[in-house]
Amino acid sequence: MDYYIDITLKPDAEMRENILLNMVYAKLHKALVDLSCTAIGVSFPDYRLILGKRIRLHGALPELEKLQALNWLSALVGYCDVSVAQKIPQQVQYRIICRKQSNMTQAKLNRLLKRGTITLEQAHVYKEKMFIKGLANPYVELKSTSNSEQYRRYFEFGELQPEPVVGTFDYFGLSKQATIPWF
Repeated sequence: MDYYIDITLKPDAEMRENILLNMVYAKLHKALVDLSCTAIGVSFPDYRLILGKRIRLHGALPELEKLQALNWLSALVGYCDVSVAQKIPQQVQYRIICRKQSNMTQAKLNRLLKRGTITLEQAHVYKEKMFIKGLANPYVELKSTSNSEQYRRYFEFGELQPEPVVGTFDYFGLSKQATIPWF
């Protein structure tokens, strides 16, 4: 993982920043699936409370070139500035960026009710806890290709560390073990 590409979003009156981020990330996911690529990691270098206007793709030069050859941004290219692949700086720190999931969801509640594991009264208590324990992590909103329902993919940013950890990434560019350079 020695190169990176920055994608800087250019929202306007027609395309708000959060909508554009969701669309670009969905297209990135589709491109990684099409390539069966587990060697590209994603980061959000402008992250503070929200993910920011920049998506950074990390990987080896051949992998990033394969991705760019797909023209995966298609119609969204006019809403993005895409850098050329650049060498990662020498002095960087590393961090894990992974998916954060709640263990209390509506889908889980529906399954519990369907199986008869909990009563309606218990379901109300479950729902109250579900809303109290909601995630405050940054997220993107995506649309499932299997059932067309919208869902949120929450991100967790690990602590900064001095040394990289090599590993694979999922088709969303995330990993629970592998680090990405943070600069």
